[in-house]
Amino acid sequence: MFWRYAAALIVVILLSVGLFGLHLYSKSRTSQLFGEMVARVETARPLVALTLDDGPSARFTNDVLAILRERDAKATFFLTGKEAGENLAQTRMIVNAGHEIGNHSYSHANMAFMGPASVKDEVERTDAAIRAAGYEGEILFRPPFGKKLVSLPWYLSQHGRKTIMWDVEPESYPDLAGNPEVLAKHVIDHAKSGSIILLHVMYRSRDVSRQALPLIIDGLRQKGLELVTVSQLLQAR
Repeated sequence: MFWRYAAALIVVILLSVGLFGLHLYSKSRTSQLFGEMVARVETARPLVALTLDDGPSARFTNDVLAILRERDAKATFFLTGKEAGENLAQTRMIVNAGHEIGNHSYSHANMAFMGPASVKDEVERTDAAIRAAGYEGEILFRPPFGKKLVSLPWYLSQHGRKTIMWDVEPESYPDLAGNPEVLAKHVIDHAKSGSIILLHVMYRSRDVSRQALPLIIDGLRQKGLELVTVSQLLQAR
C-alpha cells in the first residue's frame, strides 16, 4: 500500500514539474518551437522600438497619440481585434498618424494551449479589423501575455510571420508601477541599442504608464537613442 501511494505521489510531482516547465517555456523570450521570435535586435545603430499593447480605447487613444505627436515619435501599437473593431475611429487615428500596427490577438486570451482553429480565428479576425481601418503595412504579431507553445508558433511560421516579444518591461515590477518617474528611469537605464520596450497605456488603470511615456521618450533621446517602429528596428539588423 505504501509503495502504491509513493508511486502516485511521484506521478503527481512529475506532472506538476512538467506543467510548470511548460508554463515557463510558454513565456520564453529566447526560444520557441517553430518560426522566428524577436525580443531584441542585434544592431550597432542606436535604435530602440517603443511598443504599446492593447486597445485602442475610446477614452485614451487620443491622449497617447498627442504625446507621441508633440515629440514627433513613432511607436508600434499591438492592438486587439475586438477593440480595434469596436473603436474603429481610434484605430484609424493611429493609422493616419503614421504609426505601425501589430496584431495582439482578437480576444487577448492565453494562446499557449489554444488549438489550430482557434489560433487561426484569433489572428485572422484581428488582421481583418486592422485592415478595415486602412492599415497597409506588414502586420507583426505579439502573443497575449507573451505565451505560446505549439499551435501559435506553427501557424505564424507557416504564414511567414514573426513572434515579437520584448526585453524591457517596467510594468512587471510592482515597486516601479506606482511612480511615473521611477518607471521611466527604469526604462531609460535598461534600454540599449536594439531594445524592444513594452508598455500598456490604453486604459484608466494605466495612468502611471501614460504619465511616464513623455519622460521615457525624452530620456531615451537624451541617452542618444532614436525611437523607431519594430519593422524599422528589424531592418537595422
